[in-house]
Amino acid sequence: METDPEFGGPGRRLVVAVASLLAGAAVLLWLWPGGIGEDGPVWVVDGTSVDVYRSITEWVDGTPSWFGHALEIATEGTLIVLGLVLVWIWFAGLRAGDAGRVAGAMAVGVGMLAAYGISEALKVVIEEERPCRAVPDALALAECPPAGDWSFPSNHSTLAVSLGVGLAILLPRLAAVALPLAALGALLRVAVGVHYPHDVVAGATLGTAVAAATLLLLGPALVRPTSVVFRRWLGPERATTGRAGSGRHAVRPEPAPGPAVPHTPGPADDRVAAHDEQTLTLGERPRPGGH
Repeated sequence: METDPEFGGPGRRLVVAVASLLAGAAVLLWLWPGGIGEDGPVWVVDGTSVDVYRSITEWVDGTPSWFGHALEIATEGTLIVLGLVLVWIWFAGLRAGDAGRVAGAMAVGVGMLAAYGISEALKVVIEEERPCRAVPDALALAECPPAGDWSFPSNHSTLAVSLGVGLAILLPRLAAVALPLAALGALLRVAVGVHYPHDVVAGATLGTAVAAATLLLLGPALVRPTSVVFRRWLGPERATTGRAGSGRHAVRPEPAPGPAVPHTPGPADDRVAAHDEQTLTLGERPRPGGH
């Protein structure tokens, strides 16, 4: 990993992770549209979120048809690009022998899946109807999902933002690309007409909280297992069991010197000694005699 964000020891990482999850839960409760204990799905037909939804979808409806098709492609394409970047980081870490980077990429993937699972569970509990079905005269660009495919929170926003935030923490120099791309992927769900703005904000909040907490807690814990599992590719001399991001900078200790082994003279030593004596004899200069 080119940069190594410092979050302190395990205690500090735990505190930051818990704070991230609690803050995310508070925002989700604030955005909660209701639904628990009520019969049937929740229909949101008025309010600020509906007004913003109408404004965005009406503007998109007035654009050329090719622009609308481009938005539909981009809403899926952002997820694909972010996913490919994550795979690239994992593979690059494997080739570089950086167990910290490989473990971090795996932690981002786990965080993404965890956030998606929570998002699906919330959909089943809340049962908010899609705006393209609930809002009168909605101008949805994309085909409205079938009944029972609930709206709150947005799965696409959850996935996109969890990937973007995870990549930004793992490799901060990518933040300038990953975070705007994640935000674009989330906002496009409103532009194509299949989500309310509060659905997207809820998904982004969920993705941010779970991705940050997972990377902080699971990333360092995965470094040692990663070094063992991928030792064949990392190489025994390059694999590290340090914290995530420290693989390239790990210093391996020099091996301790072994005990001295006494040398026993043999026939080869006698031959070398005789050769040296003969060389010295032949090399002597004759002494000048008296006349």
